[in-house]
Amino acid sequence: MAHYAVVNEDNIVVEVITGRNEDEVVGEVSDWEAHYSELKGLRCVRTSYNTRGNQHNFGGEPFRYNYAGIGFSFDPDKGTDGAFVPPKPEGFDSWILNDETCLWEAPVPMPSEGRWVWDEQAGAWVEVTDG
Repeated sequence: MAHYAVVNEDNIVVEVITGRNEDEVVGEVSDWEAHYSELKGLRCVRTSYNTRGNQHNFGGEPFRYNYAGIGFSFDPDKGTDGAFVPPKPEGFDSWILNDETCLWEAPVPMPSEGRWVWDEQAGAWVEVTDG
């Protein structure tokens, strides 16, 4: 089972579907991206359910940086096969896109100990305390 992102003319993901594995041949169909593109009337590109932050969950080869979601953008020129980039988190104007992972990150790394939330106004991580 493979997953495909349906991408509109602005390269925004509008739907994610489950489909045939790319190595399956059914009848005369072997190019599933082209097949689903024709069915949907929009571009369809394969996405990897097991890829996040340009890492494969099980040590395999990462594919297109991130598993696509509705509202993600598709950058066809990033990497060898393109990249799915999530929308920038709303209200986090200071966050920057990590070019290696295609994920949004705070401009300051989160401390590794404790529980923290990002305070956009302060531009810093604030520790969450009980009480």
